[in-house]
Amino acid sequence: MKIRGGCHCRAVRFEAEVPETVEVLDCNCSICSMTGFRHLMVPHADFRLLSGESSLASYRFGTGAAEHLFCRTCGVKSFYQPRSHPEAWSVNVNALDGTEGLTMTVRAFDGRNWESSAVAAGYSGTGSGTVPNA
Repeated sequence: MKIRGGCHCRAVRFEAEVPETVEVLDCNCSICSMTGFRHLMVPHADFRLLSGESSLASYRFGTGAAEHLFCRTCGVKSFYQPRSHPEAWSVNVNALDGTEGLTMTVRAFDGRNWESSAVAAGYSGTGSGTVPNA
């Protein structure tokens, strides 16, 4: 099914193809818990940035592997390149236009203990995506 979303000021807009039943990760790391980010992993090939590439600002911390992308105008992080899934974008479920027709199973991820949690979950990512062209 097709989902659409973006930032609050609508400068950044995207669409993606996802299954009707998806897993959403609820991470408790410092940045996710502060911003309320809920992760829906979308393979790069199934994601399309419709507008706003020039509106995105990048922020890295810790290992620098994840590239957090924020709208320069409103500050919303609607998607980013996660460290855990280098082959996918992490889309913020809270930044979707709607979730009708989408069945979500939410799974907690202990991001405060990222290394041990990533090993337990089978993640080995380094975060190597590039911002898709609009």
